[in-house]
Amino acid sequence: MLGEFDLIERFLKPARVSAAHSGVALGAGDDATVLTPEPGHQLVVSVDTSLVDVHFPADAPAEAIGHRALAVALSDLAAMGARSRWCLMALSQRHDAFADEAAATTWYADFSRGFHALCEAFDTVLAGGDVTAGALGISVTVMGETPSGRALTRAGARPGDVIAVTGALGGGAGGLHLWQRGERDMTHPLVKRYLLPTPRLEAGLRLRGLASAAIDVSDGLLADLGHLRRASGVGAELDEAALPPAAGLLEALGEREAVAAMLGGGDDYELLVTLAPDNVAKARQALAKCDVALTVIGRCSEQPGVRGVEAAREGWQHFQGERP
Repeated sequence: MLGEFDLIERFLKPARVSAAHSGVALGAGDDATVLTPEPGHQLVVSVDTSLVDVHFPADAPAEAIGHRALAVALSDLAAMGARSRWCLMALSQRHDAFADEAAATTWYADFSRGFHALCEAFDTVLAGGDVTAGALGISVTVMGETPSGRALTRAGARPGDVIAVTGALGGGAGGLHLWQRGERDMTHPLVKRYLLPTPRLEAGLRLRGLASAAIDVSDGLLADLGHLRRASGVGAELDEAALPPAAGLLEALGEREAVAAMLGGGDDYELLVTLAPDNVAKARQALAKCDVALTVIGRCSEQPGVRGVEAAREGWQHFQGERP
């Protein structure tokens, strides 16, 4: 069977890149990597762990697992308005997970294709990592940059700001629902939203200087809005009728469950932002250049809490599961 170092050399080690272009002074193959940020910029770093049967199903295609593991980590950089530069990956996989070396080779080739394709799409260099034997899990550390002092944060919202989301909501939950019921068509819009999410990195860059606060929608709209509200010290008034459903969501779940998925389903990886009312038109114009819609769904208020929706499901929390 494939050994650790052979696996890294064949599937996980990136191609040699120009240090001047990539900012990688010393990359994969040594004990640590050496990176060179751009002058006048701050480093933005996040880590995300994806575990089998927690974040993705065991029978998901390996290419989708590789893509998704990186995409969900890059989404955090998008929420900060950061340009992605580098990533590190720690992969664990059971040594007896495959019937033979041919099956293992196919799985790792597919996994690495999904991971490296997304790296290439967002000009991100895999600069190092680790491989161990164990239950299937992928931890990805992403590193990006913003001009000093210009990162988006959760703490800038003010009463009177509007609340808006990019793209559509509920697709992640809808795709999981269909997968659990046997749907395996990777081109289905909901399945694709769940297993092949698109991090909104370009949208985050274009919202920098326009949004007053931002967070990515990973645990559910209400849960992530709660993080932003608490950081900013504001309340929220939402318009349930304004929530933008993902394509096919109403047909798959029905209206009531579709609303629940949009409010608390999670795995959407859209950006939830607040903006001064005067900046909404500017933000929409900026996002139109990257073909991303921006929908106003409410307004920040001085009164604590959330009004306007039935908070039946507030999102996912590890160790607690779904909150009532």
